[in-house]
Amino acid sequence: MKDFSFMIPQNIEFGVGALKKLPQIMKENNLDHVFLVSDRGLEAIGVVKKIQDIISEAGLECTTYLDVEANPTAAIVADATDRYRECGATSIIALGGGGPMDVAKAVGVVATYGGKIFDYEGNFKVPGPIVPIFAIPTTAGTGSEVTASAVITDEKTHFKSTIFSYHNLPKFAILDPELIMTAPAHIAAACGVDALIHALEAYLSRNASPFSDAFAEKAMELIGANLRRFVANRHDEEAACAMMAGSTFAGISFAWARLGNVHAMSHPVSGFFGVAHGTANAVLLPTVIEYNALADNGRYEVIYNYIRESSEPVKNFKPEMLLEEVIRLNEQLGIPKNLREVGVTEDKIEAMAIDAMKSGNIPANPRETTLKDMIELYKKAF
Repeated sequence: MKDFSFMIPQNIEFGVGALKKLPQIMKENNLDHVFLVSDRGLEAIGVVKKIQDIISEAGLECTTYLDVEANPTAAIVADATDRYRECGATSIIALGGGGPMDVAKAVGVVATYGGKIFDYEGNFKVPGPIVPIFAIPTTAGTGSEVTASAVITDEKTHFKSTIFSYHNLPKFAILDPELIMTAPAHIAAACGVDALIHALEAYLSRNASPFSDAFAEKAMELIGANLRRFVANRHDEEAACAMMAGSTFAGISFAWARLGNVHAMSHPVSGFFGVAHGTANAVLLPTVIEYNALADNGRYEVIYNYIRESSEPVKNFKPEMLLEEVIRLNEQLGIPKNLREVGVTEDKIEAMAIDAMKSGNIPANPRETTLKDMIELYKKAF
């Protein structure tokens, strides 16, 4: 067994109605003014007001920033950081999916240490602890509440830069399944497959360890048994709880094992064409599963048994059976079949491949990948 390390440095509250514990946690940590980072979509459905009311009713102060967009840019980070400094808050709430989480982490870094967010691009360039962050996910997908990355898009190059540091980890995470029970079916599907891919890629990663494997397998068990059920009925409380927990466990897993080609490829798809991160991942998954089959060491069968619908014993498993099951799952959930269907154009394939090869996830992918391989993978997915 190779060497590995891990830590769980966060305070995590899980449960239906857990949101009500927010004021108590703030008071216990002497945080009386919070900067709420979210988006207009969550404002429109009343989730932002719900948080604001909980905070104000406890006699605490809240300043709100709601201009976060999907695939947030450096300009949004700079604007939000200015607002944070002006208002005098002492902590940040990240409310939403990956976008608000990424912006909150980035604001925490720049507000603490100055400069611009891309000064910290890459691994371990954040010099120390940042502003305390409360992560409150509203999707069961990104796992950003327990991960060390902030992903920010460069408006000029469309490249999605990663700021990776364990100092980025939110200090607190509040996991309230009620917040994901109003998601539209297509969002629940894309986010759910994204969470599954986090666990799957972490499990297949060259950096996998017994620690990451434990969380990845539990995540696949929970998500595999409940994803279809949750998409069919988001008010199914048991399925919602399983998806929320599974998403977080998957996040813990990939925070320590990294990911693979699916995520390396999806970031340019989102950066160049604005495709939602979860959708891009789901569309790319079958292509990467087929490519990585050559490197399978028995783990494909484990994944297959977690996500398949049938409980009948499997005889004579072959890697292509996992590919067939993934394609079937995407079809059941209404995921687009290829990159063309989500607006990707063939003329950007080479540029996307070049960007994808810069990803820190490429070395963790189970099968070695060259630029030529990457171009062919994009063409196949197209």
